[in-house]
Amino acid sequence: MRPGPHMRLQAVSACLQPARAGGAPSHAPTRAVSSPPRASRIAWAALLLAPALSPATAQAQDGASDAMPSAAEPEQVGDLEQRAPGVPAPQGQGRIPDPGPVPDLGPAPPPFEGGEGEVAFEADSVAYDTDSETLTATGAVILRRGDQSVRADAVTWNRTTGAIVATGNIRLVDENGNQLFTDRVELTEELRAGAMENLLLAFREGGRLAATHAQRSDSGDVVVDRAAYTACAVADAAGCPKDPSWRITAERVFYDEATNRIRFRGAFLELFGTRVLPLPGLSLRADGSANSGFLVPDVGYTEANGLELSGRYYWRLAPNRDATLSGYVYTEARPMVSGQFRSLDDDGAYQITGYLTQGTRLELNAPAPTEQEDVRFYLFGNGRWQLDPNWGISASIRAASDRTFLRRYDISQDDRLRSTVEVERIDDDSYLSLAGWATQLLLVPGPQEQVPFAVPVLDYRRRLADPVLGGQVELQANTLAITRSEGQDTRRAFARAEWTLRRITPLGQELTLTGLVRGDGYHTDGALATPTVSYRGEDGWHARGVAIGAVDLQWPLAGPLAGGTQVLTPRVQLVASPPIRNLAIPNEDARAIDLEDSNLFALNRFPGYDRIEDGARVTYGVDWGLDRPGWRVTGTVGQSYRLSDESAVFPEGTGLSEEFSDFVGRVQVRWRDTVRFTHRFRLDKDNLAVRRNEIDAAIGSDRTYVELGYLRLNRDVDLTFEDLQDREEVRAAGRVAFARFWSVFGSAVVNLTDREEDPSFTSDGFEPLRTRLGIAYADDCMEFGLTWRRDYVAIADAERGNSVRLFFSLRNLGFR
Repeated sequence: MRPGPHMRLQAVSACLQPARAGGAPSHAPTRAVSSPPRASRIAWAALLLAPALSPATAQAQDGASDAMPSAAEPEQVGDLEQRAPGVPAPQGQGRIPDPGPVPDLGPAPPPFEGGEGEVAFEADSVAYDTDSETLTATGAVILRRGDQSVRADAVTWNRTTGAIVATGNIRLVDENGNQLFTDRVELTEELRAGAMENLLLAFREGGRLAATHAQRSDSGDVVVDRAAYTACAVADAAGCPKDPSWRITAERVFYDEATNRIRFRGAFLELFGTRVLPLPGLSLRADGSANSGFLVPDVGYTEANGLELSGRYYWRLAPNRDATLSGYVYTEARPMVSGQFRSLDDDGAYQITGYLTQGTRLELNAPAPTEQEDVRFYLFGNGRWQLDPNWGISASIRAASDRTFLRRYDISQDDRLRSTVEVERIDDDSYLSLAGWATQLLLVPGPQEQVPFAVPVLDYRRRLADPVLGGQVELQANTLAITRSEGQDTRRAFARAEWTLRRITPLGQELTLTGLVRGDGYHTDGALATPTVSYRGEDGWHARGVAIGAVDLQWPLAGPLAGGTQVLTPRVQLVASPPIRNLAIPNEDARAIDLEDSNLFALNRFPGYDRIEDGARVTYGVDWGLDRPGWRVTGTVGQSYRLSDESAVFPEGTGLSEEFSDFVGRVQVRWRDTVRFTHRFRLDKDNLAVRRNEIDAAIGSDRTYVELGYLRLNRDVDLTFEDLQDREEVRAAGRVAFARFWSVFGSAVVNLTDREEDPSFTSDGFEPLRTRLGIAYADDCMEFGLTWRRDYVAIADAERGNSVRLFFSLRNLGFR
């Protein structure tokens, strides 16, 4: 029997029936449904097969290629969104949103634990015909053998021929969790399906295959005629049939249960019901894992390279290893090749990516730039290995042949590349890190020879198990060696002990006492090569002792407000330290200092170890928070006062150089997951001028949202400090969803810094850096879209101008 249009209409009309009180549809039966309604199940299969059954699908398309894979491991998906009606989600699945209610199948039959090869069955009634030696079971028949099961309305077994035939509302579950729905199937004694009619095969990992006829070949493959395959949901939220976004129609399909491979003959890709692309030799894996083969090409356009066409071949080396080989052809540049290798083992994972081409380039910041012919490349590798529960190794290596290669070929917008290697040991009470790092300058000015690399960087910390004087003690040892091929070299080592005691007073105050002692040893060479005087230090060996004591008192006061709960927490801190040798020590890691809410109450408000704030100071502030249903509002504000009129080591303009510091604070507002607002500020202590104004806001949902960011640093800092220039910029991004699956999106970054804020800028205060605009379609199984981007800054051979990218991706297919 071939499913006709009346079958589909019958199922759809059932979806349109008005519901009775209590939510049950008016046509619902009074007894529990033990198998999916036949009309609905047939309708789903008919929906997949309708165009596939037309005469146009009879064109055979045999090809030599054997794969159309995925560029990466497809993300794990549950089969709620992809199963046939009435198919329950297997355990651990169902991460994709549920497409709607599913008919109740009742509990799955437990695995049969009988002897090897034995088949157990249940039925409402059993009859035996002695003349034909035929056993017939009828009424909710269940056959079980190991992890396999078959449900049917009736099953007949001919003892003479051994033929087993199941009919009526059949649901077969194999040992892999795949489920087969059909009208009639011939079974072997191992419960393996033979010939079938009007079948729907729902794979555990998501895809579904519908066909008019199937049978098992001598090799064990399931051979399916006039079939259609999709990974899309074919039911809406109400459980009613809907057209899939894409599907593959084929004259014949071969399914190998042992390897979980599906091979297509005469296959075509259909998008929204329209045939768009022949797929000769297509094959894929039913378990959703990747498959070797060619990927769909990418198309793009950039100002520097012209029109770009790229193709990729994905090579599945092993279940835990793969490689991707790519080629790029440009109309305005020479071709480029790239490769990526990835591996995942029991101890960890790593990947290596490389790009290679030969072409012309311009030297960055050259007085008279001229084109140079050269080999250009980029190498990137990273990995992490966990040797045992305590020891681990991580590494990230990044290197480019020149400063503009990544930007020119639209690989990355990074202005620096950093390579690191680190060995770590972590347990409950200690931490050990032995690391090294190096940095390569790309899009920023400055000689590479003066950029430091650090080897080794050692940090060891231990927390004593037993309290000392009622408090917790942490010990630390740290060493650092910084080397430059041209410039200052620095060696540093220190040991630190910190004691902390926290107590709650009878009045509910939180009292924290802290004591810290540290001994440092430094050696430096070539100090005069550092242009900023306060960063140099003095050549030779130097020692330094550090001692800090602190008392911190917080008093949370809670009470009701506006239907919620507010907490007001005044806080005061006293920190004292004797004079410390600072300027004789080189400053390598404590340069970008700025007073903000995050370091207001820190023992040392410098960001690194090379500078220590000395003297005595009092810091005071208040935190406030309000919690209401759906709302969370918090705020903090504070200031510090130095109990000495001696000049501080802080640079002018940081908000810390005088006795009274500037005021700093933060305000955060959040309403559910719809509104997020953060404002950070610093106000001049004398005239309340805004020295730091930073706003981050987001409004909307995951599909439709607007994000805004604004930053202005108006510190009037000395321009010789290259780490503390004033800046002003605005950032915006957003997405608007429409027509259910469509969306438009965009972003922009604009530099608002003018020549008064930084004389090195030639901008008039409005300089767009990058803008982006695009349109995209995304449903449960398909994504495609178009993105336009404009870069406004030209850097050597990385030209300013427009870039266009077209992307296309199909779930469970190797299109991306």
